[in-house]
Amino acid sequence: MTHPSPTEVAARVRAHDRADRRVADRPDLRAAAVAVVVLDDPARGPGVLLTRRTSRLRDHPGQFALPGGSVDPGEDVVTAARRELDEELGLRLDAGAVLGLLDDYPTRSGYVITPVVMAAPGAVGDLRPSPNEVSELFHITLDELDVEPRYLAIEESPRPVVQMPLIGHFIHAPTAAVLLQFREVALHGRTTRVDDLEQPVFAWR
Repeated sequence: MTHPSPTEVAARVRAHDRADRRVADRPDLRAAAVAVVVLDDPARGPGVLLTRRTSRLRDHPGQFALPGGSVDPGEDVVTAARRELDEELGLRLDAGAVLGLLDDYPTRSGYVITPVVMAAPGAVGDLRPSPNEVSELFHITLDELDVEPRYLAIEESPRPVVQMPLIGHFIHAPTAAVLLQFREVALHGRTTRVDDLEQPVFAWR
């Protein structure tokens, strides 16, 4: 399957940010940011970075995640995403690497997550994941990312739980919701909302 070039991906993300982005008005929730990094690896081509959190972390240990975390006092979401990316993967990007923002995603654990899409050159092997936060690092190519999600019904919620079949696992929301919207916007140019998609019950805490 032929996918858009990195230039086309960037243009679609910027267009979504300018005209279609959905902002969650949830002052009751804490602000958080994640980095959706499109790394153009010389051997593998463009793809998105995904991590697996270490089992030693207090919050969501062992789960698959995008680099990110809480927005600190005095930060905006872009600054927070760039800081977390540097802390977790040793990848330091300036503001010029930012392509735009995807829709906010309110989580069951008390956050509003803002995905910040960035573009970066370089090889995956040159990254230095922090052993305190990251147990595994994955580079999901655009071909690999272009998969159909799975939706599950659960008794605890009227909303469907979304899963993305990637890297031999089913990735759950919020990460799955963010990756699904990136796939829809960046690869297919479709404005697809994901804030009505549910997380699995184990992620509600």
